[in-house]
Amino acid sequence: MAAATGGVKLIVGLGNPGPEYASSRHNAGFMVIERLLAGVLPSGRFLESHAADSRVFTGRYRSRMLVLQMPLTYMNLSGCAVAPLSRRLGIASEEILVVSDDLDLPVGRLRLRRGGSDGGHNGLKSIIAELGDAGFQRLRVGIGRPDGGNAVDYVLSGFSGEEEKTFDTALNRAAEAVKTVLGSGMTAAMNRFNAAPGDETENKQP
Repeated sequence: MAAATGGVKLIVGLGNPGPEYASSRHNAGFMVIERLLAGVLPSGRFLESHAADSRVFTGRYRSRMLVLQMPLTYMNLSGCAVAPLSRRLGIASEEILVVSDDLDLPVGRLRLRRGGSDGGHNGLKSIIAELGDAGFQRLRVGIGRPDGGNAVDYVLSGFSGEEEKTFDTALNRAAEAVKTVLGSGMTAAMNRFNAAPGDETENKQP
């Protein structure tokens, strides 16, 4: 299958498969993909298949082929799904946008960037190792850090109360951020969405 030319061709949302993890903080990447498919991207135009140990959605956006991927390998082995799919489709590292949760960002904050380290995130660490390249683009969704206790238990827990509302709003903003990357590029998306919620420019992207 031929991939799109130029810009982001593959959007990867990170998470863990299974209903027990569906609403956990660690599944922010999966949730953003679901928001995209639920209407942020043109509905009904992405066909689902199973490939590279993943749920894969293939369609067109702005007259170009676009692929969305939800690895089913569990977080620590995400790269074992992303690398084979990107190589099969001839997609370069810099043409991949990976969406993940981030402990170091407050709940509701987003951070877009090109390349960088894994930041202690095991999913990103696996992707870097399997691609042999850290140059892929990132969208990190803040989940906050626990006041105390085990971080593993924390990332596998869900939200409640005001945090749940804040996070739900963040997922909508994250999906719009992806749409902005696709339509206007990473720099425009960074300028708009890396600010605190409410501080970003009001210019709406096509």
